[in-house]
Amino acid sequence: MNLSYHHVFQPGTDPAAPPLLLLHGTGGNEHDLVPLARQLSPGSALLSPRGDVSEHGARRFFARLAEGVFDPAEVTRRTHALADFILAASAQHRLAPGRLIAIGFSNGANIAATLLQLRPETLAGAILLRPMVVLNQPATSGSLQGKNILISSGAHDPIVPSDHQAKLAALLEAGSATVARHTALAGHNLTSVDVVSARQFISRL
Repeated sequence: MNLSYHHVFQPGTDPAAPPLLLLHGTGGNEHDLVPLARQLSPGSALLSPRGDVSEHGARRFFARLAEGVFDPAEVTRRTHALADFILAASAQHRLAPGRLIAIGFSNGANIAATLLQLRPETLAGAILLRPMVVLNQPATSGSLQGKNILISSGAHDPIVPSDHQAKLAALLEAGSATVARHTALAGHNLTSVDVVSARQFISRL
């Protein structure tokens, strides 16, 4: 089994609650999103890997050439590595196939999106918090059928271009995903409004 990512796993207490994959932002770690996940779905099992790329000591899930500039080959390679880990960890921790929902912030949201684009079998859906378009590649037709995705953006985000929400939604909708879009009156930081929107999204699954 490919469990090369350092990670934490917390078993669920509610069989009806979807298991959650937590993907932190730049400089974060495997513990960052656990409190948020417990707010969103208290009974869910949690699988939270630590990014295996270091940018001047800050952990990420893939490297970047500059702010907002990426090497597609690097992103693709890292996406497949994470997907292989997810499948192996899901088997080891007995997570139900096809139920895993990703919650990703910033860099973690970006790799959650590329997982949907490149390895759709790994996720049942996703909450993408402050994502940008990293791979300008539409999901394969029909590959995201039945999968629900929330894109939550900041109206005043200094990092993510304002047109990326619509562009990313279109790339995922090309695979027949059902995409909900939310914009908070915020920057790149998360707010209580994001939490409420994400909680409502999970409750509807």
